[in-house]
Amino acid sequence: MPTPFRYTEPLPPRSATGRVAEVYEQLARDFGIDRPVTFVVLSPVPEILASAWALMRESLIAGPGSRTGKELAALGVSLANRCPFCVDAHTMLLHATGDHALAERLARGQRPANEEHARLLEWGERTRVPGGLGPEPYPFPHEDAPGYVGTALAFHFINRIVSALLTENLLPGNAQRFRTVRSLAGRTLARTVRRPARPGEALALLDGVDPGEAPAWAGGTAVGLAYAALLRASMRGADLLDTDDHDLVEGVLGDWDGAHPSLALTGFPGRRERPGARLALLAALAPYRITDEDVAAWRRPEHTDDALVRLVAYGAFLAVDRLESALYHPTTRT
Repeated sequence: MPTPFRYTEPLPPRSATGRVAEVYEQLARDFGIDRPVTFVVLSPVPEILASAWALMRESLIAGPGSRTGKELAALGVSLANRCPFCVDAHTMLLHATGDHALAERLARGQRPANEEHARLLEWGERTRVPGGLGPEPYPFPHEDAPGYVGTALAFHFINRIVSALLTENLLPGNAQRFRTVRSLAGRTLARTVRRPARPGEALALLDGVDPGEAPAWAGGTAVGLAYAALLRASMRGADLLDTDDHDLVEGVLGDWDGAHPSLALTGFPGRRERPGARLALLAALAPYRITDEDVAAWRRPEHTDDALVRLVAYGAFLAVDRLESALYHPTTRT
């Protein structure tokens, strides 16, 4: 059976111990999917695995706001980032919420008929552009901002990990493209998706996080602590680059306007001269453009799977951080 992993060979989930096993246990209980490859691919670096799961759990699953609304926002993010794996996943999860007609309308490439749903989808899409949301009221109540903003930022990270390190097939043979398969898969998750989750339970999986590191938009919720933990864990990947490469990558991200790079990858360093900087930038701006040649040019005996995960996570989170720092913080109820 073909492996879903492009460049790494994670340990079989059943052999997991310690924090990795604890994350898998929470995933099965609260996400409803037993050891999903989206997170298994992060298992070589347990602190990134745990904090990525924590951010998704505390925002999408346990955070404020409707699950349907947050799935729409996450779908919008995934469309903007050109991540077909995640687009298909959120379509199936909309079936799990019970919104079957909405899920199928989106699967056909149509916009939601409901105006509120359409605004949430569009909001998710617009989060790819730094500062692109502007000062207009958000399409959700102010008190739900931690759930919606946390969900959007979680999937800006997850989209990039998935596009860089996994194949595009959510199910073997792209079976999710069939309506009956999408509907059935969603229905198997319905009980878990519709069950309330207690906020904060993923925080026990994290290293100590200073509440002062949490962003203001999180409003003192567990979402902010999870975000701070993912920031800390991901930014450690900067150690894999020398100072010049680090400065180059952060300089390009500082000027990024949300656009997808040209086919010529203008402005990207060559894989022969600066392979690490190239990989980090691709992970940030166009992870779907990472090739076997890009990874091979960077690989060294010391660059094992955990190093690749760290470098990709570093690039992915630089993009997330650029988007988060440009957020307009909502103060108006719609």
